[in-house]
Amino acid sequence: MRIDTISPAEGSRKEVKRLGRGIGSGHGKTACKGHKGQWARSGGGVRPGFEGGQMPIARRTPKRGFHNKWEKSYTIVNLSALASLPAGTVVDLDFVLMNGLAKHVKKSVGLKVLGNGELSVALSVKAAKFSESAKAAIENAGGTAEIIE
Repeated sequence: MRIDTISPAEGSRKEVKRLGRGIGSGHGKTACKGHKGQWARSGGGVRPGFEGGQMPIARRTPKRGFHNKWEKSYTIVNLSALASLPAGTVVDLDFVLMNGLAKHVKKSVGLKVLGNGELSVALSVKAAKFSESAKAAIENAGGTAEIIE
């Protein structure tokens, strides 16, 4: 192999579409812009979302509620998901996500454990929040519920 014989992979590079370079190119004269009008002009056209003066859909549709940008969202797991784990397991956010015990929340602040279900094995659970029933159930089963920040 010589350096002067190296070429890009087939189909990896496209030729630039040369506009307005004579009628023989097939893209001459109007340069594929048609005849006159707003779209044929340099910088012509309308802004995205413009509907020709009609009330835009973004303004026609009713708005409800608001999005709280300071809201803390937690990855939630119930005791029923933890019940099948072996005794002595240390459960934290990473463990829950790695084993698919809960759906991942995009901007999760931490893990929250809820008390839905029965727990009969002693687990060491480390989470940002616990419901009262979840904390009681974990401790009744002989495990520990540790709050971490």
